[in-house]
Amino acid sequence: MNPVSCGFIGLGLIGGSIAKALKENHKQIKIYAYDINRNSLMAAHREGIADVITEEINETFSSCDIVFLCAPVSCNDDNLLRLVQFLPKDCILTDVGSVKTGIHRQIRTLSLEHLFIGGHPMTGSERYGYTNAKARLLENAYYILTPTETVSSEKLSFYKNLVSSMGAIPLVLSYEQHDYVTAAISHLPHVIAASLVNLVKDTDSREGIMKMIAAGGFKDITRIASSSSQMWQQICLTNTENISSLLNTYIDTLCRIKAQIDTRSEQEIYDFFNNARLYRDSFLEVSSGPIKKVFSIQVDIADEPGAIASIATMLALHGINIKNIGITHNRELEEGALRIEFYDERGMTDAITLLKNKRYGIYEKK
Repeated sequence: MNPVSCGFIGLGLIGGSIAKALKENHKQIKIYAYDINRNSLMAAHREGIADVITEEINETFSSCDIVFLCAPVSCNDDNLLRLVQFLPKDCILTDVGSVKTGIHRQIRTLSLEHLFIGGHPMTGSERYGYTNAKARLLENAYYILTPTETVSSEKLSFYKNLVSSMGAIPLVLSYEQHDYVTAAISHLPHVIAASLVNLVKDTDSREGIMKMIAAGGFKDITRIASSSSQMWQQICLTNTENISSLLNTYIDTLCRIKAQIDTRSEQEIYDFFNNARLYRDSFLEVSSGPIKKVFSIQVDIADEPGAIASIATMLALHGINIKNIGITHNRELEEGALRIEFYDERGMTDAITLLKNKRYGIYEKK
């Protein structure tokens, strides 16, 4: 790819991660950055991520080949109005918002359709801000592109290649399809996670017993409730129709399983969980995308000094590579105290054989 100059209007978690990924993979790219947070700008400049920083949206961006709108969805419209007069005539204009209808309508109003390719990296963290930005945040994540009908195929091809170069997986959708799909697999889960946390908060005892013993399962499905409250407020206010429609469907599902539990309908309750299990397990059979099959095992070990080192050394002496290793701190949903992840199935199989021969208790991670 030829060296390009990229402008960032907003340098938070996503904008900062894209900027870092671009710098990591294309050393000659020049990055211009604006953010309302001066500390973020200074940090990006100090780290060599942003070559030029500005505290105003001005002519700094007039020579950019690509301009990323990376502020919160509610701010992008205002930022775009301030940016229009400085946009190069043949640049690529994009955004990273998780709702696309509003920005596409604004682009149409401003007659910028020939420049615009909406973008949404399907990644994130419960943490936010530039200080938590990482180039690897984009690796193996779907990066949805919502081009307008009039943007050139050359621009779209160039942008798809740029996305791929950052380790992400470009996927082209219409903006209407994007907003419905993300409402189902991203926006609704955040609403549900927050509602579960609030349910425990509102029904916990005065001593906080629920909070005290909340373990693996609850923490896993509510982790995303720690995300930015402002961001999710704005998403609910901008993708309202899709979220509300899917909430109605979800509420119907909850009412149905509640009725089956109330009537102790054994087969229906079993089918409810089994159908979900089978469909969720099928995610691992998809050849591309961020959810990959994991090759890992749980190992029962004694709680004593040197126990982990003994296993790691044993595997290393037999030429078995470990991808990750760590203690399982609670066993609500886990068997075994030590979790070991391998790069491939052969490594996992060889480790199971070796450790079983040494009389360790092994549980294969499904």
